[in-house]
Amino acid sequence: MNTSADSQAKDQSMILPGARLGIFGGGQLGRMFAHAAQRLGYTVVVFTPDQGSPAGQVAQETILADYEDPKAVRRFAESVDVISLEFENIPLDAVARAAEVVSIRPGFHVLEIAQHRIREKTTLRNFGFSVTPFVGVESTDHLQHAGQELGFPMVLKTALWGYDGKGQRKVNSMKEAIAAFELLGPSAVIAEKLIDFQAEVSMLVARSPRGEVAVYPMFYNEHSNHILDVSTCPVPDQYAAIASEAESIARGVIESIDCIGLLCIEFFISKSGDLMINELAPRPHNSGHLTMEACRTGQFEQQVRAVCNLPLGDTSLIKPAAMANLLGDVWSVGNPRYEAAFSQPNAFLHLYGKEDARLGRKMGHLTCLADSGTEAANQARQIRDSMRASGNRLFD
Repeated sequence: MNTSADSQAKDQSMILPGARLGIFGGGQLGRMFAHAAQRLGYTVVVFTPDQGSPAGQVAQETILADYEDPKAVRRFAESVDVISLEFENIPLDAVARAAEVVSIRPGFHVLEIAQHRIREKTTLRNFGFSVTPFVGVESTDHLQHAGQELGFPMVLKTALWGYDGKGQRKVNSMKEAIAAFELLGPSAVIAEKLIDFQAEVSMLVARSPRGEVAVYPMFYNEHSNHILDVSTCPVPDQYAAIASEAESIARGVIESIDCIGLLCIEFFISKSGDLMINELAPRPHNSGHLTMEACRTGQFEQQVRAVCNLPLGDTSLIKPAAMANLLGDVWSVGNPRYEAAFSQPNAFLHLYGKEDARLGRKMGHLTCLADSGTEAANQARQIRDSMRASGNRLFD
């Protein structure tokens, strides 16, 4: 990495409109980042191994190459003024190579934490934050210890590369745990206590190189098959009192791990009302999509502001809102009935440009504004149901 006094001073300067912003990753988060950056006058260069990616469809330039191609990574880094990330599972070697040339926000050290569940939980615990009880498992002996420490049922998760419920198994006995470990291993897994929680919520926080921090209102999240289904803001009244504590934790976490850019912190609220961190995502987050219409500064514009060291935007809520994911099942018999969304004045449809609809694949999302979060969530679900075409299903 650059360590000279000149490069450190440059890291504190603003990167103004007209500059070239790089984004590692070609998915929908990169696509929406590109839209926000272009609206502010930036040129966006996407690095992705995927032909026809959602971000590549809209960026001014795309470098189509493997993350393990050192020449392509260097060419990418030399062509931009700063690089951000659209998902955290970028190979660390690629991030390190790019960081030799240009600032990466968030940086190598943040990804090193967020990519590895055991390292993530250990780091947070060492900083004094409450996390779900866990044990790192690298052998059946460790697994026996985890069973004694955590009890059953518990959840086994791969330490690396997990998202949307992938790479994890709930186990109810040591026999099931050994079978799951054989399936998920042989690399390390994390055993986590199964939390009897009353709600899942998330906090989205931004931080710039100058040290400015901005926190969004808390989001209430409902999942289906381990995938986020609907997010609502403001949260239901019974969880509103815990929002200030969640904000304090969010500020503490982003500063403790020295994260520049956006960070989403997912929490469980236990039956006793305690907050426990479930996981971190150092990037824009699915639960924050509603901010594009519901808040004065959407999360993707905030990402641009943070990585470019611009003043951070106002995060206040303009109107209650809910976001509903549109998964591949909405396309199961062909094109959805888009008019169900277009005919509603307070509904906003976002499609990601993906050609192949598959069960569980995020094809887009729908945001609704209303007089309350509950009303917005109900409207979003109703519109999504109406969008589903009838007829014989293409897949089950």
